[in-house]
Amino acid sequence: MLNRTTNMMRKIGRLFIIKNRIEAFAIIYALALGGAERGKHYLVSFPGFGGRMLFVAAMVAVFMAGAKILDALTYERKETRDTGPTA
Repeated sequence: MLNRTTNMMRKIGRLFIIKNRIEAFAIIYALALGGAERGKHYLVSFPGFGGRMLFVAAMVAVFMAGAKILDALTYERKETRDTGPTA
């Protein structure tokens, strides 16, 4: 029973691992849509320069997160290639 539960949890856990660049770009796209929506709310809530700066901050955060995701994916692929697959 415990083995089946562990196996199922491992399968569910694999759903949350970014395996290739297409999945990474899909996640970055979703983050960008959320950042743009948040930025729209900032523009409405804080008209003028403050709202525009918050909009830019929301979008820059998405760009930074996207770069980190792609960088981590490249690093992980290099580590896997150097050491071989684990598990």
